[in-house]
Amino acid sequence: MKLHLTGPANAKLNDTITITGSKSESNRSLLLAALFPDIKIENISNSDDAQVMAKGLDISNGTVDIHHAGTAMRFLTGYFSSQEGKDVILTGSKRMTERPIKILVEALRTLGAEISYEQEEGYPPIKIKGQRIVKDKVSLPANVSSQYISSLLLIAPSLENGLELELVGKITSVPYIKMTLALLEEIGVTTSFEGNVIKVAAKDKVAPTTLVVESDWSSASYFYGICALASPGTEISLSAYKKKSLQGDSVLADIYKAFGVETTFGENRITLKKTDKKVLQENEIDLANAPDIAQTIAVTCFGLGVGCYLTGLHTLKIKETDRLEALNTELSKLGANISVTDKTLTILPTTEINTDIAIDTYNDHRMAMAFAPLAIKTTLVVNDAEVVSKSYPDFWKDLKQLDFNIKEL
Repeated sequence: MKLHLTGPANAKLNDTITITGSKSESNRSLLLAALFPDIKIENISNSDDAQVMAKGLDISNGTVDIHHAGTAMRFLTGYFSSQEGKDVILTGSKRMTERPIKILVEALRTLGAEISYEQEEGYPPIKIKGQRIVKDKVSLPANVSSQYISSLLLIAPSLENGLELELVGKITSVPYIKMTLALLEEIGVTTSFEGNVIKVAAKDKVAPTTLVVESDWSSASYFYGICALASPGTEISLSAYKKKSLQGDSVLADIYKAFGVETTFGENRITLKKTDKKVLQENEIDLANAPDIAQTIAVTCFGLGVGCYLTGLHTLKIKETDRLEALNTELSKLGANISVTDKTLTILPTTEINTDIAIDTYNDHRMAMAFAPLAIKTTLVVNDAEVVSKSYPDFWKDLKQLDFNIKEL
């Protein structure tokens, strides 16, 4: 599906958008509910990824196809490894078979898991025969995807002796690790995180508990982008959000102050307001703890005609696509002066934006949504626009609510 986008006729926007639960929290909660059936979940994400995760957890034997869902691949690898009697082949899309899984597999094998590769060493598809895991100590490199770490932590309370996990080196994506630990503590599991060692105690059963999933901050990022590019006075309210969030992407509220967007926290909602505050011309931002908002921020800076130097982006190369190269290609088509390394992105200020450019999305939901706010500044075509269903199926509907003109080609 190709969509042609133009921004609202009135550049000053005012509306309220409801966003469903965080994909990250939902997938963690789903796994915990599979381990401990007394857990109930409210405000679960309506994303493809959450649906794939839920479906995968219901399978005991045979093939589990998680398509493009990287979180589900990592989390289900840990889950099936610890489920004695379950025998599955875990696979996904072509891109998924190119995304490394070896570090997690080796850690689980150290604990006693039985996992083998069906094709290329170190990559899905993988065959898993669930085992009763009694070993309780393992180490991982600290600078890898936090999903490897969370995969181990989530199954830890169900293991016979719990888990002691040592992270070797400098830790990245700490908020996602803390989100996992906070959810474990919410269901009554004892945890500790001191220095580079995380301990999770074993737990046979949990008391009946309802986990209420906060709305997704990554999804909110696109409305921060819209607000930043819109006229002063624009106000967009989003629900349902908490001031004390478990999600690392909640740093948006601080980051976007530099782009003239103020955030007000209300009862289960946030209100974004574009002020007439002068926008910083040079912006250096470390996104090691929130890499998923890098695309949105890069597009915002380009749309505002300001420079940025984004660091801490080393995990972007193994996402749905190589997001750094994808940003380099697509922003260059629009006229950006951009350069990338394997972990940084630099944009120099420019005022020219090319028009009627077709943005390729590379099977990556965030590419489609991060570029959409630019329709306020220029007309765009978004290729394979249906990819947004991976995390935010209602995205185009919600943009129409803000009076974006969206036509299918």
